[in-house]
Amino acid sequence: MTEPLLIAKTKNKEIHLLPQLANRHGLITGATGTGKTVTLQKMAESFARIGVPVFMADVKGDLSGIGAAGVESAKLKERLAAIDIHEFTPRANTAVFWDVFGEAGHPVRATISDMGPLLLARLLNLNDTQTGVLQLVFKIADDQGLLIIDLKDLRATIQYVGDNAKDFTTQYGNISAASIGAIQRGLLTLETQGGDKFFGEPMLDIADLIQTDADGHGVINVLAADKLYNSPKLYSTFLLWLLAELFEQLPEVGDVDKPKLVFFFDEAHLLFNEAPKALLEKIEQVVRLIRSKGVGVYFVTQNPLDVPESVLGQLGNRVQHALRAFTPKDQKAVKTAAETMRANPEFDAATAIMELGVGEALISFLDEKGRPAIVERGFIVAPESRLGPLTPAERKAAIEGSVIYGHYEQMVDRESAFEKLTGATASGNGASAANGSAIPGNTAPAQEESSGGGLFGGLSEILFGSTGPRGGRHPGLAETAARSVARTVGSTIGREIVRGVLGSILGGSSGRRR
Repeated sequence: MTEPLLIAKTKNKEIHLLPQLANRHGLITGATGTGKTVTLQKMAESFARIGVPVFMADVKGDLSGIGAAGVESAKLKERLAAIDIHEFTPRANTAVFWDVFGEAGHPVRATISDMGPLLLARLLNLNDTQTGVLQLVFKIADDQGLLIIDLKDLRATIQYVGDNAKDFTTQYGNISAASIGAIQRGLLTLETQGGDKFFGEPMLDIADLIQTDADGHGVINVLAADKLYNSPKLYSTFLLWLLAELFEQLPEVGDVDKPKLVFFFDEAHLLFNEAPKALLEKIEQVVRLIRSKGVGVYFVTQNPLDVPESVLGQLGNRVQHALRAFTPKDQKAVKTAAETMRANPEFDAATAIMELGVGEALISFLDEKGRPAIVERGFIVAPESRLGPLTPAERKAAIEGSVIYGHYEQMVDRESAFEKLTGATASGNGASAANGSAIPGNTAPAQEESSGGGLFGGLSEILFGSTGPRGGRHPGLAETAARSVARTVGSTIGREIVRGVLGSILGGSSGRRR
C-alpha cells in the first residue's frame, strides 16, 4: 500500500490524503489570495512523488515553478517551524509544459471531428436550432466520408451542406440558411480567439500525459492558460474535452493503490457557467464514471456554490480556504461549505471559514473506509518546489529538453474535407469545385505522376494509393475497401457505443477513427 500523503498539519496532528482514495475526486475552494494555488502545487508534487502523473492548468502563470527546486527563505522557515516542521529539502519536479497557442509550451491540438458537435456548439454560442443543424453537418460528413480535422474543413463542409440543403432535407431534416450563416459567423469569432491553432494535427496523444520520469516520479503536465483564460469557453471546453478523452481511452482498473492520473480543473466555475442541462448531465456522468478508470478529478474554484450539487456530492476530498461573507450569497456559500464537511466538536466550521488566514484551511479527506474524516483546521505544508514562475530561459530549456520536443511543434495538414470539397490538391493548388457542391463520392482525384514509374509503379498506386506533395493520401483499391469497412463499423455500431456512453460530448470521435 502506498504511503499516505502529508498535505497539512495542525499543532499536534498531521493531515494525510490516502492515495488509494484519491480517485474519489476532490474540491479546493477559497477566496482570491487565500492559498488555493499553493495547495494545488503541494498536492500535485505529492502525487508526483509516488509515481502519479498530474495534469493542471496554470491560469495565473505562477505554477511553472513546480519544475524548479524551492528556496528556503527566512519566511518559509518561520512558517514551517510554526507547524513543527524543521527540515526542508528543495526538490524540482519533472514538468512538461503545454500551450494551445504553442508559445509557452508544446502545442496541444484536437481535431474538429474529435471535439464533436455539442462541445463545438458551446464554443460557438449556438442556440438549440443551430446546434441541431451543426449535428446534421457532422452526420452528413460521417455518411459522405468527409474527415473534418480543422476549421477550414468545417467551413468547407458547412458551405457544402448549405449549398445542397434541398438535397439533404428529405433524409436529414430542414437545414436553414440562417443557421448555416450563424455557424459560419461563430467560426470566424472562434478563429480570432485562436481556434485555428487549437484545431488540427498532430492531435494530443493522451498517453503523453501519463508518463513517469527516470526516477519513477510522475510527470507534472502544466497547461499555460494565462492567455487561454481570456477565452473562457475555449478554456473550459478544452479541459472538458480532455477529460472526456481520458474517459474514452483509458481502460477500467477499478480500485487501485494510487491513481493512474490526477486532473486538476482550475477556475472550475467556467465549466458550469451557462452550460445547457444536457451538457451538465454529461459532465456529472463523466465525473461519476471516470473514477473506475483510475483518474482523480479535483475542481479548484472560489466558491463551493460554483459546482452543481450533483457534481459536488461526488467530491470526497475537501480543502476549504477562507471565504468572505460580504453578501447574502457569500453567507450562503459559507453555510454550504460548512455543512458539507463532517463536523468537529472543537470548533464551528462556519465561523472558522471566515477566520482562516492565508495558507490555512479546513480539511476533510476520506478515511480508510471511504468516509469523510472529521474536518480539521490546519496549515498547508509548503511545497518543496519553487513558489513562483520559471524564468523565460528556464521554461525554454524545459520545453526543448522534453522527450516529446519536436513531435507536436510542426502542424500537419493532410488531405481531408477541405481538399475533397474544393478539389484542391494537398499543397493547396487546384480549382474549387463549382459552387462548392461537388459530392465527395463522385469527385475524381487529381492525376499525379507515378513515383515508381512503369507498369509496377502504376499497379502499386492503383492497389495501395499514392501520396501528394504535402502528404495528402489518394487511397488505392485496397485502402478504399478497408476504409469502407471501417466507416461502416465506425459510423453505426462504433458511434452508437461511444455516443451511448457519453452522448454528444464525443459525438465526432468516429471521424478520428477513420
